[in-house]
Amino acid sequence: MKKIAAGLIAATMGGALLVTGGTAAQARTALDVQIQDIQPEPVVVTKGGETTATFFVEATKDAKVELRVEPVSNIRTFAAKNVNVIPDGANWKFTVPFSSGDEGKWRAIATATKGSETDRDKATFEVEVKGGKADTRITSFRANPDPVKKGRTIWFSGRLQADDEGWDGLSDGEVEIYFRASGSSGWKYVTSADTRWGGKFSARTRASKSGTFKAVYEGDDDNNGSESRTDWVRVYSWHR
Repeated sequence: MKKIAAGLIAATMGGALLVTGGTAAQARTALDVQIQDIQPEPVVVTKGGETTATFFVEATKDAKVELRVEPVSNIRTFAAKNVNVIPDGANWKFTVPFSSGDEGKWRAIATATKGSETDRDKATFEVEVKGGKADTRITSFRANPDPVKKGRTIWFSGRLQADDEGWDGLSDGEVEIYFRASGSSGWKYVTSADTRWGGKFSARTRASKSGTFKAVYEGDDDNNGSESRTDWVRVYSWHR
């Protein structure tokens, strides 16, 4: 993973901005803290999932070290969790959980205290969201006409959408229509249709009895499955 170069990490101490490494390091007090590494860097989260980033901090022995992480463009602050101290007392390891909702640039701030002295070190890092399946939804599902005479055609229509940084129509997806007769608890397959441009689909069947219809998308390698709302249709018969 990417190593954070000590010479690029700035720390504020005594009102002066000092850069660690080189001759500037010689001007530091006896208390010193440095964020040595962040793993992984960038922090990659699978869409809809979670991951844990590990922060390695080196400080003067016997100093107390705390770490906090915060979004660069947000006042929200998360405290580090599951702090582990390596036995020699100079090396610290912090683990922080991230989810796909944390995408963006972040800042880590390590603070060391020893007696009356305080020292800080900062580093920025990225949280990136990649991969994972997109959520889907079926909107505007309808079964028409209602009511309908037995033996006549029932038409189904709707739209399949995927959430890829916004809800857009998903074409070339297969949507299946299921039916549950009134008084029954089981669903039966009726027909299927492929979605067109904009995610729109249509299908038809013959009316046989009153009941409820729904559209189902099983999903694929890139998209999660979803179901539509249900639509009830009354089927009637005319007698001479």
